Amino acid sequence: MGISIWQLLIVLGIVILLFGTKKLRNIGSDLGGAIRGFKKSMSDEDSKTENPDSLEGKTEEQPQPAAEDKPRDKSHS
Repeated sequence: MGISIWQLLIVLGIVILLFGTKKLRNIGSDLGGAIRGFKKSMSDEDSKTENPDSLEGKTEEQPQPAAEDKPRDKSHS
Protein backbone atom coordinates (compact mmCIF):
# COMPACT_ATOMS: atom_id res chain seq x y z
CA MET A 1 0.00 0.00 0.00
CA GLY A 2 3.05 2.27 -0.27
CA ILE A 3 3.66 4.91 -2.89
CA SER A 4 5.33 3.52 -6.01
CA ILE A 5 8.04 5.28 -8.03
CA TRP A 6 5.52 5.90 -10.85
CA GLN A 7 3.16 7.76 -8.52
CA LEU A 8 6.05 9.92 -7.28
CA LEU A 9 7.08 10.70 -10.88
CA ILE A 10 3.53 11.73 -11.78
CA VAL A 11 3.31 14.03 -8.74
CA LEU A 12 6.74 15.50 -9.62
CA GLY A 13 5.58 16.12 -13.19
CA ILE A 14 2.45 17.93 -12.00
CA VAL A 15 4.47 20.07 -9.59
CA ILE A 16 6.88 21.03 -12.39
CA LEU A 17 3.97 21.92 -14.65
CA LEU A 18 2.34 24.07 -11.96
CA PHE A 19 5.38 25.96 -10.70
CA GLY A 20 7.94 25.71 -13.49
CA THR A 21 11.60 24.76 -13.16
CA LYS A 22 12.85 28.30 -12.48
CA LYS A 23 10.47 28.81 -9.56
CA LEU A 24 11.39 25.38 -8.12
CA ARG A 25 15.10 26.21 -8.46
CA ASN A 26 14.57 29.48 -6.57
CA ILE A 27 12.62 27.69 -3.84
CA GLY A 28 15.40 25.10 -3.53
CA SER A 29 18.14 27.71 -3.24
CA ASP A 30 16.12 29.69 -0.68
CA LEU A 31 15.55 26.55 1.34
CA GLY A 32 19.25 25.67 1.16
CA GLY A 33 20.22 29.16 2.33
CA ALA A 34 17.81 28.94 5.23
CA ILE A 35 19.23 25.57 6.30
CA ARG A 36 22.80 26.91 6.05
CA GLY A 37 21.86 29.93 8.16
CA PHE A 38 20.19 27.71 10.74
CA LYS A 39 23.25 25.44 10.98
CA LYS A 40 25.56 28.46 11.29
CA SER A 41 23.49 29.98 14.08
CA MET A 42 23.40 26.64 15.90
CA SER A 43 27.19 26.29 15.69
CA ASP A 44 27.58 29.90 16.89
CA GLU A 45 25.40 29.13 19.92
CA ASP A 46 27.48 26.03 20.66
CA SER A 47 30.72 28.00 20.54
CA LYS A 48 29.28 30.61 22.91
CA THR A 49 28.37 27.97 25.49
CA GLU A 50 31.78 26.28 25.18
CA ASN A 51 33.66 29.51 25.90
CA PRO A 52 31.78 31.38 28.65
CA ASP A 53 34.61 33.94 29.00
CA SER A 54 34.19 35.22 25.47
CA LEU A 55 33.06 38.81 25.04
CA GLU A 56 30.27 37.94 22.60
CA GLY A 57 26.82 38.21 24.02
CA LYS A 58 27.84 40.38 26.96
CA THR A 59 26.06 43.69 27.14
CA GLU A 60 28.07 45.65 29.66
CA GLU A 61 27.33 49.33 29.26
CA GLN A 62 30.11 51.86 29.45
CA PRO A 63 29.36 54.70 31.87
CA GLN A 64 28.67 57.96 30.09
CA PRO A 65 30.41 61.04 31.49
CA ALA A 66 28.06 63.62 32.95
CA ALA A 67 27.72 66.96 31.18
CA GLU A 68 29.73 68.78 33.85
CA ASP A 69 32.61 66.30 33.54
CA LYS A 70 33.28 67.24 29.93
CA PRO A 71 36.10 69.74 29.33
CA ARG A 72 34.86 73.15 28.32
CA ASP A 73 36.33 75.46 25.79
CA LYS A 74 37.85 78.36 27.76
CA SER A 75 38.11 80.72 24.77
CA HIS A 76 34.44 81.77 25.11
CA SER A 77 34.76 82.92 28.75
